[in-house]
Amino acid sequence: MIKFEKISKNYKEKKVLHDISFEIEEGTITTLIGESGCGKTTTLKMINRLIEPSQGKITIKDKDIKKINPIKLRRNIGYVIQQTGLFPHMTIRENIELISKIERKNPKKIKERTLEMMDMIALDADEFLDRYPNELSGGQQQRIGIARAFSTDPEIILMDEPFSALDPMTRISLQDELLRLQEKFHKTIVFVTHDMDEAIKISDKIAIMDKGHLIQYDTPEMILKHPANEFVKNFVGNKRIWTSPNLIKVEDIMIENPITGKSNFSIFYCLNKMKMARVDSLMIVDEHKKLKGILYASTLAGGDFSNKKAEDFIENDFITAHIGDSIVDLLKIVDSNKLSTVPVIDNHGILKGLITRSSLITSLSHQFLDEEEK
Repeated sequence: MIKFEKISKNYKEKKVLHDISFEIEEGTITTLIGESGCGKTTTLKMINRLIEPSQGKITIKDKDIKKINPIKLRRNIGYVIQQTGLFPHMTIRENIELISKIERKNPKKIKERTLEMMDMIALDADEFLDRYPNELSGGQQQRIGIARAFSTDPEIILMDEPFSALDPMTRISLQDELLRLQEKFHKTIVFVTHDMDEAIKISDKIAIMDKGHLIQYDTPEMILKHPANEFVKNFVGNKRIWTSPNLIKVEDIMIENPITGKSNFSIFYCLNKMKMARVDSLMIVDEHKKLKGILYASTLAGGDFSNKKAEDFIENDFITAHIGDSIVDLLKIVDSNKLSTVPVIDNHGILKGLITRSSLITSLSHQFLDEEEK
């Protein structure tokens, strides 16, 4: 929806953006993040032409924004900044309704929309609409800023570090509120922050910037698991993934190529295979590697298994994990069912890996290890 094509920005002799190209998808939250002076706010302000690029082109729905009147462009883009941007001499009602009144929309519809916005941000209209910004807390003012940005129903909303000046609890609350609103309205939101935890929590995609360069643009999961270079790795932090365990998937920690056998294998062969591999279970699969059951060494101890085959003793009632499950899902499965072995399958029932209690403990322990110990 919003496309940056070879965008650069110069201020006299200083180049603050270097040949940036990326595309923001419609209905998603994209976060621009980096250290102070990296160019993230400059990039954001180019979308509503508060700053013009020195070279390159920005398009919205394939239309060059240079060909759109900047005033008209800005009125169709919501904008929320760190200091809320509320006019202190106007009431909350006047702040929310300002753009709609400038555009001379129907007064009745403006009033209805204002009440909808107050309900949307969970502030009582009767209590707050006729008050002034300085009579509200920082969190309440920021909610009003969000309401004003949504009030004209724009397709695009720009948010420049809107929560950075708030206390941690209020900040978390407003992040949750933003995600709730996004789930309902599906706006295209471009969000600037310097907080990686915030970016990971709210973003569909993250653009990491450094000294005017776009270093990596990808989903939070891919950035955490596959940083593009040493800068991204250090910026994100070695253990950051553990602050978002829902992004750690079963396929990231499973034992690949578990020891397998066929239903028609003799018990003697199966026991010997487990002994040689030093495992206490055998995944029984068919010729297509579809999981048919599990053979446990503990069920075979001390018996006479002459002429017996694996199919005579395999457990057919077993619990599995899927490769796309998160480690949070996995821990719930292991804990609630008291499991020591969990086969991992894909959507077709094909065996892809294995989770054991010891391998799970090893994976979880990584968050407590120093990089040198790894």
